[in-house]
Amino acid sequence: MRQRMLRGELYIADDPENEAEFTRVQELLARFNRAGPAAWDERDRLLRQMLREVGEKVVVRAPFYCEYGAISIGDRSFVNVDAVMLDVAPIAIGAACQIAPRVQLLTPTHPVDPEPRRLGWEYGQPITLADNVWLGGGVVVCPGVSIGQDTVVGAGAVVTRDLPAGVVAAGVPARVLREIDDGDRVEVPRRPT
Repeated sequence: MRQRMLRGELYIADDPENEAEFTRVQELLARFNRAGPAAWDERDRLLRQMLREVGEKVVVRAPFYCEYGAISIGDRSFVNVDAVMLDVAPIAIGAACQIAPRVQLLTPTHPVDPEPRRLGWEYGQPITLADNVWLGGGVVVCPGVSIGQDTVVGAGAVVTRDLPAGVVAAGVPARVLREIDDGDRVEVPRRPT
């Protein structure tokens, strides 16, 4: 069943292999979330044991929640507190992404047909965030969604469909409000040396 789950096919979650991986990840996650505020190195080590891939200079603030660790996070990405990543299908987060508090990336879904749902069948669809995506506070990204490079999603949005690169989107359901343009450019001060 685990391979069916990871391929996005119908599966039943009470598979022994799934249960073993879930338990392994939850043990690491509990230690991650209990680590003290200054335990950056310990949390980084636990994160690298939990998730598929963790790039350089990634910050994930506790508390953090996931299921199976089928998550990749690119270099210099930041995940703020209370992120929920239900990863029955893979979640890929690009480099330099900004994920605000209480964002939810939800890959599991269920058949609309009531009979297989009643019998416990479910499936997942992967979520992909390209490089430099910014998700505002409380954004919910639904199963199967891809968000293009440099896109900004406003707080509280529910993203039910793919979003292209270089846009600002918001709402329930999220819709593209406009393209990012020269009016959005800011003068970046030099860093002190």
